[in-house]
Amino acid sequence: MSKNNDAFANALSQLAQVQKLIKIDQNIFAQLQTPQRILEVSIPVKMDNGKIQVFTGYRSQFNDARGPFKGGIRFHQDVNISEVKALSAWMTWKTAVVDIPLGGGKGGVIVDSKKLSPGELERLSRGYLQAIFKFVGPNLDVPAPDVYTDPKIMGWMLDEYEKIAGFHQPGVITGKPLSIGGSQARGYSTAQGAFFVLRQAAQKMGLRKDATVAIEGFGNAGAHLAEILQKNGYRIVALSDSKGTIVNFMGLDVAGVKKHKAKTGSVVGYSGAEKIKNLSILSQAADIFVPSALENSITAENVKNIKAKLIVEVANGPTTPEADAILAKKNILVVPDILANAGGVVVSYLEQVQNAYGYYWSEQKVLKKLEDIMTKSFAAVWKEKMKHATTLRMGAYALAVERVAQAMQDRGRN
Repeated sequence: MSKNNDAFANALSQLAQVQKLIKIDQNIFAQLQTPQRILEVSIPVKMDNGKIQVFTGYRSQFNDARGPFKGGIRFHQDVNISEVKALSAWMTWKTAVVDIPLGGGKGGVIVDSKKLSPGELERLSRGYLQAIFKFVGPNLDVPAPDVYTDPKIMGWMLDEYEKIAGFHQPGVITGKPLSIGGSQARGYSTAQGAFFVLRQAAQKMGLRKDATVAIEGFGNAGAHLAEILQKNGYRIVALSDSKGTIVNFMGLDVAGVKKHKAKTGSVVGYSGAEKIKNLSILSQAADIFVPSALENSITAENVKNIKAKLIVEVANGPTTPEADAILAKKNILVVPDILANAGGVVVSYLEQVQNAYGYYWSEQKVLKKLEDIMTKSFAAVWKEKMKHATTLRMGAYALAVERVAQAMQDRGRN
């Protein structure tokens, strides 16, 4: 894996950059170079044909100075230790940047879950939870859904945890179905949070209410954000998924694309799209570009194709450090992932609070709390950007790393 696509090397290079700006205590900085704990587990699963297949799973617990580790679990064939470590570091900064009392963790299993039957998927999910049981809990480490995991899988994992523990503990996992302690709005909270910060950034840049948007990735976050933006007057001109890109400069009908994808498995072939030659989502003419797929989609090689004035990172780590430097030179404003996609973890935190209370809020109340937190966080990051005369990413990092360092100092970890 080349360095510029090694996710953890990217995370460390961002940290080194921010250290030049804020110069936190060297002893604390040394501890922030590595996760506090890494688990690698074997998960034997009896397949439908009676044979046992052994899957490899990971959990990286990066830092818990501000509260219990927190972070999703992804099921993907490309899961690797570097990616899981990087995602756990980014979660640490993410919870700190939105100022919620949690740390950062991340988990993953190397699997192409599309090839598993429902029964095999359930056995794998329960097996992973059994393997990490001793290291998770509401006051220790709280998992959640991520790429190719969902509320159903979280429900199985919660059930498995409670079976082993012998008592109810809804706060051990967030992103659960509503019937077993999930929160209203959790299903689209990442997109909703991204919308709240996108709106602030668009205002700062003087973009019109009907600005054009291209979204890479039409999964949970991308599809929900497309709907929310369209409802609020933005024009969605390009959408893509792993199979390809569709474009309509008059604006795509998001509900129609959603129906088409549900029927065919892809956005490609949607009848309301124009036939154009260049189908790279990055090079479409749009005011706002939203990378909402996987890491490293904006690289030094393709960054020159970007025509957008504003980039809102809904995916984790979609921009390599080399590409980031080029975007800064071109004066393209980037709302970084640790702020832009923090809506999911904010509502996860609100879910935990409700679980601890045993009292649940209305969707409206959850959305109001989310809006307040995201708007306040954007303002704090913008202030930090201006103070250090730097990019929004470095402003977010400065704020987050300072908060984590302060918590470590106050615990005497220096």
